[in-house]
Amino acid sequence: MPTTYALLSTYPPTQCGLATFTAALLAHLGQPGDQVAVVRVLDEPAPCPADEVVHDLVAGSAASASAAAAVLNSFDVVIVQHEYGIYGGPDGQDVISLLDALYVPSIVVLHTVLARPTSRQRVILDEVIAAASVVVTMTQTARSRLLDIYGTAPEKVFVIPHGAADHRTATADHEMTVPAQTAGRPTVLTWGLLGPGKGIEHAIDSIVLLREHGLDIDYQVAGQTHPRVLGRDGEAYRRALQARARARGVAERVHFDGRFLPGATLSQLISAADVVLLPYDSLEQVTSGVLIEAVTAGKPVVSTCFPHAVELLGAGLLVERQDPAGIAQALQRVLTEPGLSARMSSYSADLAPQLLWPAVAHSYRELASEITMTRAGTLL
Repeated sequence: MPTTYALLSTYPPTQCGLATFTAALLAHLGQPGDQVAVVRVLDEPAPCPADEVVHDLVAGSAASASAAAAVLNSFDVVIVQHEYGIYGGPDGQDVISLLDALYVPSIVVLHTVLARPTSRQRVILDEVIAAASVVVTMTQTARSRLLDIYGTAPEKVFVIPHGAADHRTATADHEMTVPAQTAGRPTVLTWGLLGPGKGIEHAIDSIVLLREHGLDIDYQVAGQTHPRVLGRDGEAYRRALQARARARGVAERVHFDGRFLPGATLSQLISAADVVLLPYDSLEQVTSGVLIEAVTAGKPVVSTCFPHAVELLGAGLLVERQDPAGIAQALQRVLTEPGLSARMSSYSADLAPQLLWPAVAHSYRELASEITMTRAGTLL
């Protein structure tokens, strides 16, 4: 029987991780006869070129929230992306009244589950969970936090991994994606929205240490500055990183691409890389789309010990955060230790099928079917 799905989230042309996630889920979720539509979350009204967007929820607008609830209630099931920063009110608390207004089944996808929330963040997440039919986390770590810290009922929490595009068959086009001066040297890649906390400064310092030990590599940092960081601080973080590279004498080995990369270009960039580096500072990050994309691409990954990396990287190399020496040592191992890179890639390749978007979307379809049938049985 055909199903109608409504996705509540930011959405392209907004450039953020949730928007990218939602676009990918929409592309893979529906089966023949199904309808999948988007209620788009915005900070302020904006034109929308996409036919699949059926309503805009403008943060802080009670009228648009009321209209959004009415639209969402016309679908069989609603899938809500939750992040503290995208909805109106302090810490996005306006999402609670919207969820309370839904009488159709809802799946709330929790992109952030804090181990040490503020009192307001704790109350908001508790109420979001209470209002949802079920919640989804993308890692076992996040599920454990919900059970152990928030006291959530186990039967209400499902784990579905963050999906990834299939970059495995991309053909690297070095003319397009790699500066000419990198030819012949190993390439280390970090990508994603840029902002403080990404730890790029420590990666730059590790490049200096590697050079001192006779290993000359090129480090590529791809991705635009996060829109909220850009609005608050402009390009101060990127400029500080560029100044750091110059001051340490490695400016010619650190390359910045400030674009929000389309899928084909990103695939080429990933394919051309020898190692993916995630030098993040955060101890809270339970979900990383970049990590999933790197693993499914079959790339060796060096990462700091944030929760998602600890859980996923059975064959990856983990280092302490803010530790340039540790990063340098791990990169040197991947690039010089016989067989290590191949073993890491093989482990990643084994994980890939369950992490690609078709498999992830299938899990959402099964969960949606389960909660709609349960609701139908309850109403009989």
